Amino acid sequence: MKAAVVKAAGEPPVYADFDRPDPRPGHRVVDVTASALSHVTRSKASGSHYSSKGTFPFVAGLDGAGRCEDGQRVYFFWPQAPFGAMAQQCLVSEANCVLLPDTVDDVTAAAIAIPGMSSWAALVERARFVAGETVLINGATGTSGRLAVQIAKHLGAGKIIATGRNAAVLASLKHAGADVAISLEQDADALSHAFASQFHEGVDVVLDYVWGASALSLLIAAARTLAEDAPLRFVQIGAISGADLLLPAAVLRSAPISLLGSGIGSLPLPRVLHTMQQVFDATARAGLQIATEAVPLADLGAHWGVPDSRQRTVFIPSP
Repeated sequence: MKAAVVKAAGEPPVYADFDRPDPRPGHRVVDVTASALSHVTRSKASGSHYSSKGTFPFVAGLDGAGRCEDGQRVYFFWPQAPFGAMAQQCLVSEANCVLLPDTVDDVTAAAIAIPGMSSWAALVERARFVAGETVLINGATGTSGRLAVQIAKHLGAGKIIATGRNAAVLASLKHAGADVAISLEQDADALSHAFASQFHEGVDVVLDYVWGASALSLLIAAARTLAEDAPLRFVQIGAISGADLLLPAAVLRSAPISLLGSGIGSLPLPRVLHTMQQVFDATARAGLQIATEAVPLADLGAHWGVPDSRQRTVFIPSP
């Protein structure tokens, strides 16, 4: 079969032949119809993700949509190595397959699952969000952040504060449910003041997709501004501005801040899949939207390294 094959560490996958998976008890052979390109997929393929095994060759791809032998449409997650999602077929544990509602097409399902889970799980599973609370989404102009605004609105956030660098997208987020938009393209003092003003009014949960300088500014502003009876749950999700942060210890000692992480590994897998099922069920009902570009898998090389901050690239079977 044809697949996106990673042949060595540090090399991007190539469109090449790979053995088809054999049936196995407790697993399903899935005919793949769509598999999205995500930050996690890229980092796992490169060997930099904490779940990478370092065994080659293998097929790239963490999740996708497809059909089982009995014709059921499913979303599947974490195929059995070395059979990744970016192939004509993959092998998946039965427990890692979620039935797809008819209201969600395969490309949308593949595109929305991981970014939708990232904010839904962060809010519901990690932060224990309560309807009516105020949510600040740091890095809301990326694909996942834009979806996080919609999901926070759907879950009943009383106020949503969005930050980002893309001015046009930031402005458009007010139509998606954001009440306040803060540009990260301002000097450190102005940004700190903007954050402090919001914390003074009250922020219950921060969803951070970027880490780096803006996250540090947020945490310091919160430490300086939060009242003793106004605890903050800061949930770290992504790190597109850098993996490391030099955080003064006093920040966590001087204010009621709970620093949490949300991602693959922070939740039991059944809860991750349950969250994805909730995202699928809410997609049509809440009108959740994610921009996608469906691309034949044979065109893998032209799209693998292209940034996808505005739309999610989804690989589909080549003609």
